[in-house]
Amino acid sequence: MTNPTKRILTGDRPTGPLHIGHYVGSLKNRVALQHEYESYILLADVQAMTDNFDNPAKVRDNVMEVALDYLAVGLDPQLCTFVVQSQIPEIAELTVFYLNLVTVSHLRQNPTVKTEIAQKGYGESVPAGFFVYPVSQAADITAFGAHLVPVGDDQLPMIEQTREIVRRFNHLYAPVLVEPKEMLSPVSRLPGLDGAAKMSKSLGNAIYLKDTADELRQKVMSMYTDPNHLRVEDPGQVEGNMVFTYLDAFDPDKDGVEALKEYYRRGGLGDVKLKRHLIEVLEAELGPVRARRLEFAQDMDAVRQIVREGTARGREVAAQTMKAVRDAMGLNY
Repeated sequence: MTNPTKRILTGDRPTGPLHIGHYVGSLKNRVALQHEYESYILLADVQAMTDNFDNPAKVRDNVMEVALDYLAVGLDPQLCTFVVQSQIPEIAELTVFYLNLVTVSHLRQNPTVKTEIAQKGYGESVPAGFFVYPVSQAADITAFGAHLVPVGDDQLPMIEQTREIVRRFNHLYAPVLVEPKEMLSPVSRLPGLDGAAKMSKSLGNAIYLKDTADELRQKVMSMYTDPNHLRVEDPGQVEGNMVFTYLDAFDPDKDGVEALKEYYRRGGLGDVKLKRHLIEVLEAELGPVRARRLEFAQDMDAVRQIVREGTARGREVAAQTMKAVRDAMGLNY
């Protein structure tokens, strides 16, 4: 690693297989970063339980699904460390201590929390675990001494919350915690197939890394385009047209995409032809990922061993952090 003193923490909630929004938004960047930084990839099953507490099997079963996706896109367990959150008790211990450093009113004002509570329709029935998960995220980040946390701009309040906790802890006790910085995602969030702002399993508007070639083709052919583009010869609208949004994200021929946009705007380019081009572009990118995923899935014992070994390495780091925290607080009986 060219910069071994710098650590990165990133990860995902294992509530389902990962989709191409994850791929362009974070996974491709993680593959590049693993060659530059000491990277910890968190399978955040505890956080997933905050709004799936009534269906633990969903979370448990998807831990290995997500691990398969990681391996398929090129995350290398020789270069980065896969860690299962629930198997690091130090994270839970840190969370308890950090909760004393944050007020309820401050948590209520967290923009990310407010948005997600509204999206899930919790109202006053929000589970306490969900309400305080920014504190748990702070524990995740600091347990591994992460200097950098790759995030989208919607997660910036979470990083600021972590910094505030670190500053308060270091001021009250001793300067033992690393204050992290955000690393903004180079790609904005990819909308769903239906044009919805978010691609998700619950909305049924996602293309998954595990999808077969037939499933990918069917999903692309059902994509939202321009509802007023009724005939091939009609001028079409590019803005808000999901086919062009996906071509912008995946097609390496940027000049070719711009030419297609001009063609579509003046009329003469049909949606079916355009979608077939997108299928070719996506298959060129995702076909090899799918093939690697199928290959890794042939030996799930080996995948589980990768996760176990990574979690063990992660716990060693978290234990060092926890010892420093206990010493700083005088809880080293």
